[in-house]
Amino acid sequence: MWHFFPGKYMPSYQVNRALSQAHYGGGEFAEILEAAGNIDPDNRETFNIAWLNKGNEVYGWAEDYENKNAFVSARRTYLRAFNYLRTAEFFMNLQDDRKIPTYLKAREAFIKATKYFEEKPIQVEVPFEGSFLPGYLFKPKGVKNPPVMVMFGGLDSLAEELYFGIGDHLMERGVALLAMDGPGQGAALRLNHIHSRHDYNVAGTAVLDWVLENLKDEVDTTSVGIAGVSMGGYMAARCAAFEPRFKVCMIYGAVWSYYSVWAGRNEKHPLAEIVQHIMDEDTYEGVLKKLEGFTLENGVAEKISMPTFIMHGGGDKQNFVEHAITLEKHLTCEHKMKIVPEGESGSQHCQVDNMMPTLDMYDWIAEKIHA
Repeated sequence: MWHFFPGKYMPSYQVNRALSQAHYGGGEFAEILEAAGNIDPDNRETFNIAWLNKGNEVYGWAEDYENKNAFVSARRTYLRAFNYLRTAEFFMNLQDDRKIPTYLKAREAFIKATKYFEEKPIQVEVPFEGSFLPGYLFKPKGVKNPPVMVMFGGLDSLAEELYFGIGDHLMERGVALLAMDGPGQGAALRLNHIHSRHDYNVAGTAVLDWVLENLKDEVDTTSVGIAGVSMGGYMAARCAAFEPRFKVCMIYGAVWSYYSVWAGRNEKHPLAEIVQHIMDEDTYEGVLKKLEGFTLENGVAEKISMPTFIMHGGGDKQNFVEHAITLEKHLTCEHKMKIVPEGESGSQHCQVDNMMPTLDMYDWIAEKIHA
């Protein structure tokens, strides 16, 4: 992976992430590099300020376009503003007074952009244990009742960001995307205070039941798949294991045991505060205890019955490639695995350094879900 900040993995990873999403409208190379140029990689506050300033600047441009009725330009500009503000919010600590307002502004930017999509997404609210899980249904243009992939992101990621790249690749293959904020993610966490859980299949089944009951006029409810990216690789596999009604499973970054991921880290890891937040735990020890349940061991993986694709990077520094290899060994269903060899472009976590190797995954999923 190219390191904008030599020897500094995490801030460099975020720059690569933004650059990759720029291909799909989530940024502009010059703007991203300008923001990165204002960051001291040893000072997290400079990271927050650089992305916040760029996000606010671009948001202002979007408002100007909207006020001039230049709606195509407004759409493109709001999408960039969303992604810059999302990046700023992600590493703000929980005590930061800017965190929730920045999140709300990012979400607002995305929703404003969707008003000007040719195929407008449908905002959904899936009832869940006294509250609801929010999401968006993105449909391919000109396709009546397409099959649909239900998808969860990773860690405390936002449903909105699944549009960039993942949504494009599915929709151009005639597959709709229902991007969800599951427990511990996006608005479900930040606004509805729904925390993560090892039995993610409870959320997966709730979403599937809601799709079957409410989206008959929008999608082919006989062809509903499940997907997840990063930590979502665990979530998708868990949902697939306990919900055989899903037609296909897409694991975009495998997680055999999320406990093992964090047992090899400590409370000083840059994502430690985030994992404590999603787990509703005050201590790192409490997080590790809860994470013991986040595993596909003990016969869980063997329960997956539908065609499954595993995509992983051989050089993944966050969820090591051994997770994918171990999971594949335990699958008894029809499956395919693609590992981008370490050292090649696309071998990093969730192919943030080159998303093109994922094309095989989308081709395979589309073939199986259309069958």
